[in-house]
Amino acid sequence: MATRLPPVHALSAFEAAARLSSFAIAADELCITPSALSHRIRLLEEFVGERLFIRDGRAVTLSEFGRRYLDVVRFALRALSDFPLPHKSVAAQPRVKVTVPPTFARYLLMPHLASFAERHPDIVVEVCLSVPLYDLSLSESDVEVRFGAGKYPDMVTEKLLEEPAFPVASPAYLEKIGGIASLADLRKATLLRSALEAWQPWFEAAGLDWPEPNDTLRVDDLGLLLEAIKHGHGVGLTRQHFARQMIERGEVVQLFDIRLTAPAHAYYVVYEEAARARPEVACFIAWLLETFRGLA
Repeated sequence: MATRLPPVHALSAFEAAARLSSFAIAADELCITPSALSHRIRLLEEFVGERLFIRDGRAVTLSEFGRRYLDVVRFALRALSDFPLPHKSVAAQPRVKVTVPPTFARYLLMPHLASFAERHPDIVVEVCLSVPLYDLSLSESDVEVRFGAGKYPDMVTEKLLEEPAFPVASPAYLEKIGGIASLADLRKATLLRSALEAWQPWFEAAGLDWPEPNDTLRVDDLGLLLEAIKHGHGVGLTRQHFARQMIERGEVVQLFDIRLTAPAHAYYVVYEEAARARPEVACFIAWLLETFRGLA
């Protein structure tokens, strides 16, 4: 049976936090966010089955077990760092870990990411996915793009992109229900739902005093919602850069000229202040803002 070993990144987080008596300062030394460091400490505590620190508000002190375990960890880390590596002379390549919603990644980030690579070929970008409105922790990411209301306490938050919302449907679905020529015709349509794109604000923009639909298909991913619309499940709300290609190919059709110009949700760049001190992270944030704030 293979021997389970504690993760090295958790050991280094534990050693730094113990030496500096501060999660925040240790996180800064390791160039990660405080929440990421806390995650690593919890991971190690789960591995050893003991509490390593006693937490009292912002202050942290080693537990009795933590003091004994620290000696072992320091010995192991010292052995690793002191081992001679005659061929190691190249500095570590700078990396940026970014977490983004799936639809933003598919329709916006990936089509533009090559321009960042051309400007900064020395920086490695690692892209992870998160679910909007549900994953509200930066985890171990350096920077995150979030789709929401923009209220993220204790985080630096900058609006990245806001697009008008409008309804679309597939030609096949419109034919199936006999077409939609007026707002009143929406009553015979199935209005697809999403927590990310509520109908109520658009109803108000259209002058309709209608309640939010509550008994139709709900899809809490904007890309999947658009796929559901394309495949004829009903009428749904979307945004320009998501639906552009499908509209151009005739797979979906925009209904009416009414657009909700200031939807409740928009895309925001979210990060902890300390993360921007790293040049590669600052470069990536600047590129995001430049690229997507001016998107036509």
